[in-house]
Amino acid sequence: MELYYSFSILIVLASCFAYLNHRFLKLPSTIGIMIIAMLVSVVLVIFGNSFLAKEMIALKTVMEDIDFTEVLMGAMLNFLLFAGAIHINFNDLKEQKAPIMTFATVSVVISTFVVGLVMYYVLPLIGIEMPFIYCMLFGALISPTDPIAVLSILQKARVSKSLETKVAGESLFNDGIAVVVFVIILKMAEGEGFELTAWNISKLVLQEAGGGLLLGVLLGITAAGALKKIDDYKVSVLITLSVVMGGYLIAHMLHISGPLTMVAAGLYLGNFDKKASKMTVQTKDYLHKFWELVDEIMNAILFLLIGFELIVITTVREYWLGGVIAIGVVLFARLLSIWLPSRIIPFRKRFNAETIKILVWGGLRGGVSIALALSMAPGHFKDQIVSITYIVVVFSIIVQGLTIGKVANAQKVNEEA
Repeated sequence: MELYYSFSILIVLASCFAYLNHRFLKLPSTIGIMIIAMLVSVVLVIFGNSFLAKEMIALKTVMEDIDFTEVLMGAMLNFLLFAGAIHINFNDLKEQKAPIMTFATVSVVISTFVVGLVMYYVLPLIGIEMPFIYCMLFGALISPTDPIAVLSILQKARVSKSLETKVAGESLFNDGIAVVVFVIILKMAEGEGFELTAWNISKLVLQEAGGGLLLGVLLGITAAGALKKIDDYKVSVLITLSVVMGGYLIAHMLHISGPLTMVAAGLYLGNFDKKASKMTVQTKDYLHKFWELVDEIMNAILFLLIGFELIVITTVREYWLGGVIAIGVVLFARLLSIWLPSRIIPFRKRFNAETIKILVWGGLRGGVSIALALSMAPGHFKDQIVSITYIVVVFSIIVQGLTIGKVANAQKVNEEA
């Protein structure tokens, strides 16, 4: 029942904050909810020892009872990725497959090394001593662009279709390589004896990424075969729900990437030939609106949680300077990880300076980075990494998220970029 109470509180707060944002702030819903949650958190932290002590304790208890990593990585992320992927046109992805796969793999590795190396030499200058392996660990968890933040904000940013496809596609697929890099570095940092060989790395990549994509396609084929034979929106919704929830259980059991499983399944179900099925326009519309609603509700709760994490992450004030420096380092690494491949790899079309700028500024970080940071064992420089990660994510969502549309319009990105 405790989980039910906590979830009920989050739903009530999310609806209240969404209403306040819609009436007064008029910001994108997810960003507005997160900002209000952060403001409430700041007020509670400042006045928590006085007349708001009971409220502070109550909300902190709720937040501490929620395992952010498990809630996001084990539940919400699957729904959000499936809901995002099911609305993406596969033909658009195919047109941009070269840059998408490059940014989702090579760029993540480049960014990880650049962030880790720069932070290792810069942090001691402000009195934060962190071993090189943990700087690399921070680089691994902060380098992938967050599909949730990107998909929920980029759709309203009015960027060109080709550019939106590049950024959205990259964010959907880069979890595979990012999780592999993070797991490898974490095992090395915690002394689990992971032998860094080409075979072990290839095996991990094939198991996580390849296995996830294969399972997702198989689930998509199976579900599409069932959907083609019926015309009932209630059963159709149940089938897609079983793909998400059952698919994650299978992925977890097989130790493969749940996020990539959901991406592959969502893409397949969103693009299979519905003309050859018995589904009517009404059924398709119900199915589309159901997942659109799930996406909105999950995003509202997630960004509310991110805002309220400020209450739980009590060391933010101690490492705020490291976080501010990390913002610049992460953006610099993002620039290098986009610019270098665009100059070396012979893409079908060269990227101009304006396109690169939007790709850099549109590479938002979000809840996935916080979840990975919180998944670390206590100690082992966890406080430093979690605090710095939180600051980078908040800046990314609020500042970059609110300005990406204006930056894109100002730069007048070429539609054919």
